[in-house]
Amino acid sequence: MLELYLFESTTLLDQLDEILLQSEKEENLSTENVNEIFRIMHTIKGSSAMMEFDTISHVSHKLEDLFYVIRENGIDDNYFNELFDVVLKVSDFLKEEVEKIQQNQKLSTENEDLIGEILDLLDKMNGQSSDSKAKAAKPAGSKPAAEKKASSKKKAEKAAQEPAEISATEITAAESAASYETSAESTASEPVSAADPSGDGKTFYLHIRFTEDCQMENIRAYMLVNKLDTLGQVLETIPDELSTNPEASEIISHSGFFCSFQTNMTAGEIEAAAKGTLSVSKVDFISGLPKDTDKKEPEASMPEEEQKKTGAVAKNNLNDSDSSSDAGKAKSGKQNLINVDLNKLDTLMDLVGEIVITESMVSGNADLAGLELDSFNKAARQLRKLTDELQDIVMSIRMVPIAATFQKMRRIVRDMGKKLSKEVDLIVMGETTEVDKTIIDGIADPLMHLVRNAMDHAIEDKAGRIAAKKDPVGQIILSAQNVGGDIIISVSDDGKGLDTEMILAKAREKNLLTKPENEYTEKEIFNLLTAPGFSTKEAVTEFSGRGVGMDVVKKNIEKIGGTVTIESVKGSGTNIFFKIPLTLAIISSMEIKVGGNVYAVPITNIRESFKATTKQLLKDPDNNEMIMIRGVCYPIIRLHKIFHLEDTLTKIEDGILLLVDSGDQLACLFADELVGKHQVVVKPLPVYLSRYSAKGKGIAGCTILGDGSISLILDVQSIINRY
Repeated sequence: MLELYLFESTTLLDQLDEILLQSEKEENLSTENVNEIFRIMHTIKGSSAMMEFDTISHVSHKLEDLFYVIRENGIDDNYFNELFDVVLKVSDFLKEEVEKIQQNQKLSTENEDLIGEILDLLDKMNGQSSDSKAKAAKPAGSKPAAEKKASSKKKAEKAAQEPAEISATEITAAESAASYETSAESTASEPVSAADPSGDGKTFYLHIRFTEDCQMENIRAYMLVNKLDTLGQVLETIPDELSTNPEASEIISHSGFFCSFQTNMTAGEIEAAAKGTLSVSKVDFISGLPKDTDKKEPEASMPEEEQKKTGAVAKNNLNDSDSSSDAGKAKSGKQNLINVDLNKLDTLMDLVGEIVITESMVSGNADLAGLELDSFNKAARQLRKLTDELQDIVMSIRMVPIAATFQKMRRIVRDMGKKLSKEVDLIVMGETTEVDKTIIDGIADPLMHLVRNAMDHAIEDKAGRIAAKKDPVGQIILSAQNVGGDIIISVSDDGKGLDTEMILAKAREKNLLTKPENEYTEKEIFNLLTAPGFSTKEAVTEFSGRGVGMDVVKKNIEKIGGTVTIESVKGSGTNIFFKIPLTLAIISSMEIKVGGNVYAVPITNIRESFKATTKQLLKDPDNNEMIMIRGVCYPIIRLHKIFHLEDTLTKIEDGILLLVDSGDQLACLFADELVGKHQVVVKPLPVYLSRYSAKGKGIAGCTILGDGSISLILDVQSIINRY
């Protein structure tokens, strides 16, 4: 239940930010968006109160009141900017509280300053001059207990006399405040009736409706059952298994919630108690539980005098419930989306990986060599086809759009633009591109750093842009696209670009240069930005200048198998590219043999493979082996020397060379021969090997080959950097 609450709250808060940032950019808050924000806050308020997160519920309630006023009266342009600042502060606060819940930390007990800002703005919009800070110090639920009980009871009695269904969009600010107080009281204090639930009592059959669009109806019904159990005993519910049945919410939404309840309380007390639960809009007493929710409901069986007290109406049958039940069943049969624990998907991916390995072992079994097995080979091909399809499907399940990650960058641009007095447009392209969930988690922080860098370092202020004959409004472009088996993500700006002379000067100052300055290419100079401790910022600011940044970005991207490339033109802007594999679980690789061992090289790192000729070989002044390919020299790295292997080919012309790319550097790997291209399942190295720093010595992981032997997967980036 808590997981559902966290998921719903996080989704709604992300949706809130998206609406706010788009509306602020358009300088228009449409009626549709006002209603949507009202609904979001109403839902968060209700579900938080239900989960007894009172601070979250209280703050959400105050913002809901504010948007009720805006919905009814509109908003003056003078308060437009202040409104967005306040609402985004509320969004940040609520996100922090939700994060605390996820981390099992203690929640804030109050936030008077934030509530004071909401009430100040509300007073301004209402033309009031009262002191909002005083109001903030006294939360909505701070009435004396006796007064609150009386208020709750009167409200319940009034609701019993007028059992009309109330939707979220019909709640006034005053009614909303009253409902908050009532729900808080019903949760924290004694029930309406002090009737002793022990003993046989009387059995009532209830048909309960919740307010329209309240969402999470099954959880609300679950909380209602828990409350009723404190007043008597709930014997049976329809639907049952409220917290685990995926169809329960749909059934309750369309047919209502049924339960049998044994208690010593009167019908009026039961109705008052039920309506004291948040989002309960209507309570009917019926003669018995239906055997199925698509059947006609039983006749009402309340004593006549109790019907008069509660205003309940006995009905012979409820045609509307009957038809809505059918609709509910039909709709529940068309359910297209479910939430799945990511750990289950990880386990499924591991099993698929084992199937891929097993299929290779069966097809490549040495015992079958030389045998003519037409039927077996046909079945093996079909198995390989089905295995590939299964692998693709499972991988696609783990894929999520990058839009949510890009959306978070809008907030960074907005907030930094205000603090730095810069006008910047963020343009997003390819936000529907899908990436593995693990990759998404790994690129969020690097992307955030690049956007902050662009805002702080690259984009000039308005005066500077006008002087440079540029548009006064700067531009940052985030884009993503699939290229082969990789995703290319770029962060581009139209700022002042990179100054190579300044970069070299800073590198010289920090002793980062490894060769004469005149030997550095432009690409190598830009790569100095990723050196630890490097910063071109003269002064430390809130956003940058501490020398911790691009090196961390590079390390984080390399952790998920990616590379970072920097391009820039002074005075025009900078482009930074991430090249990242779509998934880390299964990769395409080229298997090569060195001595008696087989190694796997990721296909994404290979430019080409070829046989060298004597004319192409040469040595540099330090006597390092090089090879000339189409007028460009590349270093040769002998794998048998790296891994200390014997019985290998030593003459370059006799073996095979692979031109490999690590993102910013290229080199040729020398091996004995190519074995072939295969899909391999990436397995982590055993823990006991961690003390040998295998990752830093050129090993990224391992895999199991078709014959059952283990092959090491080469880390091309590490090999080029180290050797």
